Amino acid sequence: MGKKGKREKKGKGAEKTAAKMERKVSRRARKEEEDLEALIAEFQTLDAKKTQVIETSCPPPSPRLNGSLSAHPEKDELILFGGEYFNGQKTYLYNDLYLYNIRKNSWTKVEIPNPPPRRCAHQAAVVPTAGGQLWVFGGEFASPSGEQFYHYKDLWVLHLATRTWEQIKASGGPSGRSGHRMVACKRQLVVFGGFHESARDYIYYNDVYAFNLDSFTWSKLAPSGIGPAPRSGCQMATTPEGSIVIYGGYSKQRVKKDVDKGTLHTDMFLLKTEGSGKEEDKWAWSRLNPSGVKPTPRSGFSVALGPNNRSLLFGGVHDEEEEESIEGDFFNDIYFYDIGKNRWFPGQLKVSKSEKRKRRRGRRAETDGGDDEVEKQAPQGPVEIVKEVVAEDGTVMTIKQVISGPADEKERSESEEEDGALSPQVEPCPRSNAMLAVKHGVLYVYGGMFEVGDRQFTLSDLYSIDLHKMEEWKVLVEIDPKTQEWLEESDSDEEEEDMEGAEGGEEESSEEDSEDEGGEEQHPSVQPDEKHADYLSRTEQYWIKVARSNMGPDAKEKKVVKVAHAMAKTFYEDSI
Repeated sequence: MGKKGKREKKGKGAEKTAAKMERKVSRRARKEEEDLEALIAEFQTLDAKKTQVIETSCPPPSPRLNGSLSAHPEKDELILFGGEYFNGQKTYLYNDLYLYNIRKNSWTKVEIPNPPPRRCAHQAAVVPTAGGQLWVFGGEFASPSGEQFYHYKDLWVLHLATRTWEQIKASGGPSGRSGHRMVACKRQLVVFGGFHESARDYIYYNDVYAFNLDSFTWSKLAPSGIGPAPRSGCQMATTPEGSIVIYGGYSKQRVKKDVDKGTLHTDMFLLKTEGSGKEEDKWAWSRLNPSGVKPTPRSGFSVALGPNNRSLLFGGVHDEEEEESIEGDFFNDIYFYDIGKNRWFPGQLKVSKSEKRKRRRGRRAETDGGDDEVEKQAPQGPVEIVKEVVAEDGTVMTIKQVISGPADEKERSESEEEDGALSPQVEPCPRSNAMLAVKHGVLYVYGGMFEVGDRQFTLSDLYSIDLHKMEEWKVLVEIDPKTQEWLEESDSDEEEEDMEGAEGGEEESSEEDSEDEGGEEQHPSVQPDEKHADYLSRTEQYWIKVARSNMGPDAKEKKVVKVAHAMAKTFYEDSI
């Protein structure tokens, strides 16, 4: 048998194995999903009681990750839908809808009758049809304990002009899944990859489906060539010609009983059509070998399509899997992929011309001796801004941001000044599974999460950066300390609490629970010194990364370690 025959036989064998695994996962997941279907139906009954559209001005949404943030195709608005939140004991799922007014920097909650059920890890895409439409496909619902999952395969459209949700019932679409990717490509929605998981089994996909926005029909594509291996959480972007680029992603496979091995994919593919984007067109996979500086391996990164024919990814996490634990390195960097040039490059902040002039004036004033007033305006060293986030349980997260002063600038070389590359002044803290959107060339980053030891911080902050200038991050919404909560794991939860958590309602804590008769907060007793030392040793590398991120790449290693140690110490002492 020739090489071609062997490849075809091997390919058919892989297809049979995948089909067998999918049947196995589906059988084991059926009972779990039946249990959750009843719960979802109960919540939908509650949602059905809403009979009119209600729009209410509100504070920023609660902390969340794995939601969707989309730019309105016609208005200066961002659309936030769904997501999840975990407080250490319970998982909360959302199906609420928020609009962010870019010009006013304000939020509006929009309650619309009969919305999609609560979900996370879905996909959303906007099209400019009839005043704007937001299309939502798939995602997952988790039980409050986080041990059972229901994977959606439904398709919804939000008519933005009329403020109405509509479920589109069309056969032949993808199976239930989450972590997939979906893009609007010409007059189609194209869905790729994702995974389906039950309590004991899982399967990752690499199939491709297209939904025609004119005929409202699904079709499964059968591209020629060798395509990506099964995966979830990849980057998916469209080209002006109607092709689709796939990069990275994550998958895992079982190497032996109860032992899984995760894979961070770093390969890149092009899915190209040989027609005008119609259902009957022929599609083909080809491998891309981009030039430039590729992103470091990671999962949980967020993606968006930027200006100048460039897609981008932000943040993510690289997990170091040990036998009994996983330590994650979180990122807050940006990488651009130039679709036309097939080239990667990192997004680096540059200093504005006005800021350059200010700093030059500051150096001249320092050289001339200056007066007291000048000295007050131009401090002689870096300015350190310390922010403390106090959680409801008393835990304090200290974030230090160092803004360069004239003294720092003297240490920089002339070549750096000419190039304009400087360390960032303010930037989002490292995170994964954030929500991104680009409007008028400005990138918006909302929420996400990061971990410190066994604790997970879910964020509700909002940052923006002009992708044309790349000069500075702007803080639009800061972290709200009152939203930070973390509860220790418990072996059993009350059924009533489980229902409340699964419903996705906002958690409320009474003052009586958090204060004693004298009105002061109750804190656990201080732990022994050896536990303090153990905490520092376990989290030191994380805090070094946070310190280096805030202090800039030119900070001396000894100073970075010193600041990191102080941050970790402050976090530990205040948390107990």
